[in-house]
Amino acid sequence: MNVRALAAKAVFDVLERGISLSVALPEQQQHVENGKDKALLAEICYGIMRHLPQLDKCVSDCLSKPFKGKQRIIHQLLIVGCYQLYFTRIPAHAAVSETAEACRQLKFNGLVKVVNGVLRNIERKKAPLCDSVDTLKYNTPAWFIKRLQQAYPTQWQQIIEQSHQRPPMWLRNNQQQQTRENFLAKLSAESIDAQSGAGEDAILLAKPTDVNALPDFASGSVSVQDGAAQWAASLLAPQNGEVVLDACAAPGGKTCHLLEIAPEVQLTAVDFDEKRLERVQQNLDRLKLKAQVIHGDAADIPSWWQGDKFDRILLDAPCSATGVIRRHPDIKWLRKNQDIEELAALQQQILQHCWQWLKPGGTLLYATCSILPQENRDQVSAFLASTPDAKLVAIEQQPEAEDIGWQILPGQDDMDGFYYARLVKAI
Repeated sequence: MNVRALAAKAVFDVLERGISLSVALPEQQQHVENGKDKALLAEICYGIMRHLPQLDKCVSDCLSKPFKGKQRIIHQLLIVGCYQLYFTRIPAHAAVSETAEACRQLKFNGLVKVVNGVLRNIERKKAPLCDSVDTLKYNTPAWFIKRLQQAYPTQWQQIIEQSHQRPPMWLRNNQQQQTRENFLAKLSAESIDAQSGAGEDAILLAKPTDVNALPDFASGSVSVQDGAAQWAASLLAPQNGEVVLDACAAPGGKTCHLLEIAPEVQLTAVDFDEKRLERVQQNLDRLKLKAQVIHGDAADIPSWWQGDKFDRILLDAPCSATGVIRRHPDIKWLRKNQDIEELAALQQQILQHCWQWLKPGGTLLYATCSILPQENRDQVSAFLASTPDAKLVAIEQQPEAEDIGWQILPGQDDMDGFYYARLVKAI
């Protein structure tokens, strides 16, 4: 099956079935052997998610009536064709003919002429994509634009612009194997351009690189992790001998970083998603690290834990993921406005429960990859107001000492959007 047909299937899975692109894309990529074709498939799918409203309008305006039911995949196929015409260097005739062939492969022979006609019509006009309303201009849902405008009245456009950029590739040096300077020297020897980030283990690559080309990647010398996410382990600052909980641990990047910083902590990594928990174990195995990995609910610790309370807890709470849209542009279309209040209620429940399992004098680090105050500043503020034994400890990196936590915005120092609040329990 050609790349365009596979792209249409992946896009259909995301938009019609609500499956994340990080699941839908690899499912289709496994049908492709050629590396270039895999890259093209990813380019088309990610590109469509970034520019969906404009592409969707362009296609819809060329149809006399919308496709329904099983035929919706042909609507997505037309979007695949439209993306190629506007955003790739693929010759127009090749984009049109390959997309028409994909229609045959998808077993819609009767619609090949329609696909051909619509795409030739788009190619002939090649009118600028419509930007008459904000959703089209910013390729972002109206509800999300409104929330950003309320939260960041002077920065919302910049946030959206940064969220549309292609993300850089960050590495986390494994300090158990070598110093960051040593690893930078190894990268330089392989002609891989890189520089230190602000975090103690952070390395920013000048351009994304295949992990297999990274020195000693297979033996655990380095991991791929955004610079913002790397602050979690540093800010929690575990000490050898402590009992530590990584609540909501999957896929395990932060779990491993905690153990790289303090290899002799007694670390328990728990997550509600059994499938994603497999990734935690895979990461631990590659890095030759040990933790107790448990399938369980962070909002019901007694159901899986019979031990003492914890010295430190990392709560990387379930969130809207609105800070990592540049890495996962499908988030814009999978999230709905009502999700934010539902997520905030879940976050509150988990935070209050985990707090009960923190020792007096212990530290809980609340983290999300969201940029919305309802999940971050407002959440922590409400928690502090209702929890007498909780004290907020300022984070050095936050711009103002009186801020409630540290909000990192997308693109800030080349990092993803992230939020941290460090809470200490009274003795």
